[in-house]
Amino acid sequence: MEQNAEGGEALPTYAIESVDKALQILVMLRERRRVRVVDVAEELGVARSTAHRLLATLAHRGFVVRDPQDRSYRGGPELLGMGAIGEVDLRAAAGEHVRALSARLRETVNVMVLEGASCRFLDGVAGERPLGTRVRTGAVLPAHIVSGGKALLAELPSREVDALFGASLRRITPATIVDVAELHEELRRIREQGYALNREESEPGLSAVAVVVRAGPRAVGAVAVSAPTQRLDDDGLAVALDELHATARAIGAELT
Repeated sequence: MEQNAEGGEALPTYAIESVDKALQILVMLRERRRVRVVDVAEELGVARSTAHRLLATLAHRGFVVRDPQDRSYRGGPELLGMGAIGEVDLRAAAGEHVRALSARLRETVNVMVLEGASCRFLDGVAGERPLGTRVRTGAVLPAHIVSGGKALLAELPSREVDALFGASLRRITPATIVDVAELHEELRRIREQGYALNREESEPGLSAVAVVVRAGPRAVGAVAVSAPTQRLDDDGLAVALDELHATARAIGAELT
């Protein structure tokens, strides 16, 4: 194999350089979890505009997702589906703690991440109680209708929430928030109280409560307990919240 001027292996004569650059970005993500446009430009020796176009193309196909908080990129759902990178660390760190939480409460527990205006369910454990709720691993739902999605939206500046949703919100059930101003008020309450609720907003008869998981100061995901609404009353909510906060701290400790 020939070498290029920098001593690395040269591309085959039939290679497409832009494809090679895109694959190098995926290798970078495997090693770093997150990259910025400037990182890609420097690493690949290309202009920032070229790095941005490469990342935008990968994002269009679902291989990377842009974080609106700091404009970095992480592995997207297509890469997750191949078991490569992205939120694998969160899933691995959460696994044991999520199973333990579900066993203690005997309710369903899910781990979620924010993907733009949507919320992806990374992992979950079904509760043992009768009339339980289902695990949604792999599902993608509008972020404003699920507790974990709302908990993570509350971490964003208001202008970024507006950019994600525009002027209106999709209605799923009669309880779904469809007014953006009402969503902002809900997010304000979530920031004050430190947890988010879903009261039959995604499915009639189902309620859920979620808190964010932090790696250091950054919110990297959310963990939620879901149950039939009648079981997540004030007493059930208080018990679940104590356990959720402890579990979120334990998962965060694994990530730092």
